[in-house]
Amino acid sequence: MMDTKNFLFRQKEKINEFATDYSEHYTSKRDTQSEFQEQIERLRQQQSMLYAQAKHGILIILQAMDAAGKDGVIKHVMSGVNPQGCQVTSFKAPSKEELAHDFMWRCMKAMPERGNIGIFNRSYYEEVLIARIHPGLLASQNLPFYNRKLHEDEKFWKTRYNDIVNIEKYFMNNGYTIVKLFLNVSSQEQKRRFLSRIDNKTKNWKFEMGDVTERQHWDKYQKAYQIMLENTDHEGAPWYVIPADKKWYMRLVISKIIVEKLESLKLAYPTVGKHRMDDITNARLILLNE
Repeated sequence: MMDTKNFLFRQKEKINEFATDYSEHYTSKRDTQSEFQEQIERLRQQQSMLYAQAKHGILIILQAMDAAGKDGVIKHVMSGVNPQGCQVTSFKAPSKEELAHDFMWRCMKAMPERGNIGIFNRSYYEEVLIARIHPGLLASQNLPFYNRKLHEDEKFWKTRYNDIVNIEKYFMNNGYTIVKLFLNVSSQEQKRRFLSRIDNKTKNWKFEMGDVTERQHWDKYQKAYQIMLENTDHEGAPWYVIPADKKWYMRLVISKIIVEKLESLKLAYPTVGKHRMDDITNARLILLNE
């Protein structure tokens, strides 16, 4: 039986110790389908109670290199969820308005209401990933203490890591459960998927030259992810490192993690008080006597 604790980052020292093509005893997508559909049904039931109770909120953070399968996770894992209680926010390059605020602003205002599931396709973690790789992005934030060497200042990054952790704890103190998922794809598999987008005309729309450009910084990104995971993994919101080379296995793992998190909240439908029950009884009599 799958133990999702095996994917917790804190059990490993380096992300390269997590096999990207790991799939336990499963050998194909067919092997996972029955179990996956069971998880989808459990997720549907839990979401229904989450929405009705409206006391807890769920934030799912998907971070990964390009082509790791973030969009597919949203499409397939959340396939049974009621759209009315789920919202997806994809974070691209920040707008002028967003750059005029603090780096967490655009994510803070995208937080789901309690009772809902929010999914961040990329997130505020980009501010300690891509901003490390491309120093010019810090310049565009117009920080009062900006200097050309700021991206090399570990004290600055440490402050950002601490700010992120503190804000996550703030979310948790207000009834939110945060599920942080790093989809760990290999360089070889990313290359294969990029070529598929190029060679398959039905996938051409997915291809962006910028993806290949960013791929040239692979080693830098791996280092940035390593440092990020080390500094932002905490007990209340730990990181899960998910093997992403086999999409069908990745989706099963993620569905189980989300269901476990929801079930740990001991959700239930709201109970109805006596006054409300009297109204319900009277309403039934009125309808039957029409």
